[in-house]
Amino acid sequence: MGGKVIDFHTHILPGIDDGSRNIDTSCRMLEMAVEQGVEIIIATPHFYASRDRIEHFMEKRECAKAALLEKLRDFPLQLKCGAEVAFFRGISRAEKLHDLTVEGTELLLLEMPFVPWEASDIDEVATLAEERGFHILLAHLERYLDIPGNKRRIEELLELPLHVQINAESLTDWRRRGRLVRMFRDGQAHVLGSDCHSLHRRPPNLAEGRAVLEKKLGREFLERIDKGGCELLGI
Repeated sequence: MGGKVIDFHTHILPGIDDGSRNIDTSCRMLEMAVEQGVEIIIATPHFYASRDRIEHFMEKRECAKAALLEKLRDFPLQLKCGAEVAFFRGISRAEKLHDLTVEGTELLLLEMPFVPWEASDIDEVATLAEERGFHILLAHLERYLDIPGNKRRIEELLELPLHVQINAESLTDWRRRGRLVRMFRDGQAHVLGSDCHSLHRRPPNLAEGRAVLEKKLGREFLERIDKGGCELLGI
């Protein structure tokens, strides 16, 4: 059985973070995603432990999800909710972290710090993956590649049992494209996300990244990406 086209990283829920501001914007973003062939969209609003409690975040997310589900019947796609969880010191000990995984899975979309990483940061991710049983999906790894001093830490991170999400937009940048295509080819990157936030600033654009992968690595490779994405979601 073939896979489905999945957008693993979106800020499409209305009024919960710096993504979609209202239902009308969310619906237009859904229309754009459907036009690009997306079949499953994962809503991953930002979660910052320094700003919010998990319980409060979940209440807000469920309200935003309920509002969007009222409209979703008009669209031929499936919505799953998770969170883009910003790394924080002590995350490996957080008790209710499972609430932030993608619904029905142990998949946790993790956003690493935008500063040079410490060895202890890698140790915490290792604990999440190897001891606590989370299926870690690193958000937009390409955004950390050029942070001074991070090369060694990224190598250490990629040795862990985890998966890597790349933003579709990054594949359209000729300065990054070759490096990211090689990461996909070599099994260091696994799935795509649009990381869409609005209609104009970072809009849904999964099709653009998929087109680059198909051109560079072939249709069969793209189908393997889709199948692997379904396996991550257990479908």
